[in-house]
Amino acid sequence: MSDIDLPHKNPITDSESGQGILLRLWNGFLQTVGMQPFYETFNPWVKWLAIVAAILWLIGSIWGLAFAPPDYLQGNSYRIIFIHVPSASLALSIYLALAVLGVISLVWKIKTASIVAQAAAPVGLVLCIVALVTGAIWGKPTWGAYWVWDGRLTSMLVLAFLYVGVVALFHAYENTANQGKAAAILSIIGAVNLPIIKYSVVWWNTLHQGSTFSLTSAPKMPPSMYMPLVIMFFAFCFMVAALVLYRSCTLILIRERNKSWVKALIAARIKS
Repeated sequence: MSDIDLPHKNPITDSESGQGILLRLWNGFLQTVGMQPFYETFNPWVKWLAIVAAILWLIGSIWGLAFAPPDYLQGNSYRIIFIHVPSASLALSIYLALAVLGVISLVWKIKTASIVAQAAAPVGLVLCIVALVTGAIWGKPTWGAYWVWDGRLTSMLVLAFLYVGVVALFHAYENTANQGKAAAILSIIGAVNLPIIKYSVVWWNTLHQGSTFSLTSAPKMPPSMYMPLVIMFFAFCFMVAALVLYRSCTLILIRERNKSWVKALIAARIKS
């Protein structure tokens, strides 16, 4: 019987193929980091992201407020969760993104990273305030008080102050060569507060409930409650993406207003 050559993987070829994919991804990323490429790539997304967000908001809010059953302990007061949980989750996520963008802008000097951070910071601040306000409203019927110096609440309040600091620093150095550097440093330093917020309900005795969703356990509520919450979470995600990209593209046009490509863009829009 003759030997049969079985197909086998060439480790060198496979390694080169993997490196080739990573190189193409990196080159694709680099093609969008310039001011004009970023604008041309992401500006068309704003409209579609906003449309998806509006549809999800409509479905999620109607389902959550009108059709989801009342909670057996909290009654209808729990329905504020459909606003509170997504806003709180994304407030943390956006600040983490600010820290990552801060590293990118400081280490690799990519200007669009600083612009996206400047665009995202006010959005994160608003969401953090919404989370604090809705949490206080929810806390009154649940705890009997609008505010307690709970670990989760206090660390979220610290996050709000960090957001205010980042936004203020972006405006303070708006027309200088160091624009965005101080805000990036504060974003990176302030990121130490994120695990404190996340694990505060585990580390300390707290009135605040634990995580509603976990990757390692089943949801703590029936599908008729958590499905509209999931829809609202994605509605917030698409809304935030639309707002951040819209603000980023607007900031790019403002900064590049004297460049030929912006003047050509404005002229084309005036003609149309």
